[in-house]
Amino acid sequence: MSTRFDICLIAGGKYHDIDFARLELLKLLAEHETARVTILNDYSDADTIRSTDMLITYTCDIVPDEKGLAALRDFLGKGRRWFALHGTNSILNFLADGKVDCPDCAPDFMEMLGSQFQAHPPIGRFKVKVADKDHALTRGLRDFFVEDEQYLCTFHPGNHPLLTTRFAGQTPEFTHSDWPDAEHLVMYTRPSHGGEVLYLTLGHCRGRFDLRPLADFYPFVERGAWAHPVYYELLRRGIRWGMGG
Repeated sequence: MSTRFDICLIAGGKYHDIDFARLELLKLLAEHETARVTILNDYSDADTIRSTDMLITYTCDIVPDEKGLAALRDFLGKGRRWFALHGTNSILNFLADGKVDCPDCAPDFMEMLGSQFQAHPPIGRFKVKVADKDHALTRGLRDFFVEDEQYLCTFHPGNHPLLTTRFAGQTPEFTHSDWPDAEHLVMYTRPSHGGEVLYLTLGHCRGRFDLRPLADFYPFVERGAWAHPVYYELLRRGIRWGMGG
């Protein structure tokens, strides 16, 4: 008899179609008959986080308090794996001049994840390169183009690059607006507090009502990397990785 595998999916936050992302992730998790999923909106249920076998997060501007942070440390301290997606590493502060600031006000959380979001250019098409062709998570993949938010982050030492992208230019909507030519991580693994984190920055999605209270109605439906089959392949590989594969 197969052994039950408990997964905690935290899907919540701002400015994204969280319902869409949650549903798509649940469909992928349903491909594993041993998986049983508990869904949370944030990090407040410390007992569930502490006891789960795997953690998946798709959030935006959601940061754990000290109780939640302690639960994450305990979870990782058991040697378990955390698959973090898209805006998990974001803190967004909208200023009076309309720009977005990403303050360094949760350093322990960002160190745990290995990065903090700082900016992205307007949604567009960009190239993603396979940085480690021998890793199980990327083996057999080729470089690809995707239309999504090209995440520009500050990174902590110790991350192992799997996918990268290159950017040089301006991000005028953000306080961190000047970016010299450099490579940025798109997917990486990181040993963290006795466990391991897999971070994948792709995966923006937004519906027509997801910018509230900034705007009552958004004229577009955005699906970003979710419109690309390679993204679902990366998600499937990440889920298998988190389950010990």
